[in-house]
Amino acid sequence: MAARIASFDDWIDLLKEWQHDIGLDRELIERFMPGYAFEAKYGELPTPEIYFGDFKGDRRWEKVREIPDQRMRDAVLNMVVYQGDTEFASNEQQRFLVNNAPSEYDLASLVRIMVEETRHGYQMCHLLVDQFGSEGKIEAQKLLERRAFGKKNRLLNAFNEDVTHWLDFFAYTNFMDRDGKFQLTMLAHSSFAPLAASMGPMLKEEAFHMGTGITGLRRIAKAGVIPAEIQQKFYNKWISGSLDLFGTDHSGSAQWAYTWGIKGRVDEDKTGEPVDKERLNERARQQFHDEVSATVARVNEVAAGETKLYVPDMRFNRKIGDFSGQRYAVDGRKLTEDEWQAYAPTVLPTPADDVQLKEYFKNPNWIAPKGNLA
Repeated sequence: MAARIASFDDWIDLLKEWQHDIGLDRELIERFMPGYAFEAKYGELPTPEIYFGDFKGDRRWEKVREIPDQRMRDAVLNMVVYQGDTEFASNEQQRFLVNNAPSEYDLASLVRIMVEETRHGYQMCHLLVDQFGSEGKIEAQKLLERRAFGKKNRLLNAFNEDVTHWLDFFAYTNFMDRDGKFQLTMLAHSSFAPLAASMGPMLKEEAFHMGTGITGLRRIAKAGVIPAEIQQKFYNKWISGSLDLFGTDHSGSAQWAYTWGIKGRVDEDKTGEPVDKERLNERARQQFHDEVSATVARVNEVAAGETKLYVPDMRFNRKIGDFSGQRYAVDGRKLTEDEWQAYAPTVLPTPADDVQLKEYFKNPNWIAPKGNLA
């Protein structure tokens, strides 16, 4: 495909078209974030040196041409593209929510999240155009041409599902954005300095997105209007989807990324644990599972009813990894395909649930005010 863009300014014109397409118009941004300007932000790195992998002790690479092997350059490009794709996709998934926010506070939070996720995509495209030449320009263009709706051709399947209501949104931002935090943190250790330096500002913004998610889930549980059984279905949906985002088990690409110093472990700068390169994705997935469990415990602290929310078994509803396509219940029981077909609608969202939720959303008290969580 021939690139239409010759510079980053050309790409900005495509960004404006994309914003209009998903409803993130300048008027809405100005209403809640007056004077906001998209910009690339590069933070300070704790050390100029690579501190893991085969190049440990060398200086981080400042330019793509300094990366010593084409395979490594391709791996970095791939990571930038996939990260950028998720940022733009999340906005597309959430595009309906500007029309039905439960409060002005929630609408302001949504706009901030959409703007900051757009900036994260902007950051990745700045890297592509600035560092990767004509190939980077083509990839930056394609990031604004794919869609999570209509064509549904975003690179990861979890980012092609619509998020049509606010229970869905709060579960998404608590669980999917939390996965995003893990991915950004692993890239913050990267041997490619511009990629690593991009992560600090992105992580600071990501913290607000996760905070919005956990606060929203606590407000819903506190109100006690939506039955816990329906709330749980959206936990099950996005937790299982988030677990898939850590990739395949025994991943060869994860091993090479670690060996080359391109992507580290979440706690790479803190842990003294010897690296098990064959289980990098599994280790990160378990750490995520543990953190998610702590957030669900926080929801249960304020829940109005006696029914407790939970984290499903790690094998439940998996589409990537060793348990892909296998049928497990939320409690870890193995199911036959026929049992699964009958069971899935009881633990995952259905169209009937969405119909029922529309009725609950008519109750102005379906979600507690933000200041009412004590």
